[in-house]
Amino acid sequence: MESKPCIHSLTVKNSHVLPPDTNSHGTLFGGKLMAYMDDVAAIASTRHARTPVVTASTDSVDFLAPVQEGSTICLEAFVTWTHNTSMEVFVKAITENLLTGERHVCTTAFLTMVAIDENGKPTQVPSVYPESEEEKWLHEGAQERADYRKKRREESKTLAEKFGADFPWDPTSNRKA
Repeated sequence: MESKPCIHSLTVKNSHVLPPDTNSHGTLFGGKLMAYMDDVAAIASTRHARTPVVTASTDSVDFLAPVQEGSTICLEAFVTWTHNTSMEVFVKAITENLLTGERHVCTTAFLTMVAIDENGKPTQVPSVYPESEEEKWLHEGAQERADYRKKRREESKTLAEKFGADFPWDPTSNRKA
């Protein structure tokens, strides 16, 4: 498989923030923004791997600035790093007031996407290489982020095993039903 530059997976999505997209504060629902992020990450990683993908994880999403109704949201995503069957995708979301031109980064996140074959099994992806200073900076920190994700995933598995799939707690005793 031939290695590809990060920029070849670049995906940009713009959307106008309308009333059905907002909460009672007149700002974009956080879940809606996360869905947009998952969408652009899926497109960028599919563009890189040229095979279907699934989302394996999303790193923490910190909402840095509100996205007001009537503004736009612009998301940029590209593959920053690969490992066998997985791809780290960097996503940046920018809000813009169309009337004033004021722009703010409202969130950034890394999503891990896994390429799958026709049987739904993980499949090899091409490696990626950075070219710009920003891409190099992201690429250099990718292994450390991947190690952290692996540790976090193990902790998530432990939590899942401990709490299981039984019904929630009994509200009268604050114990599992």
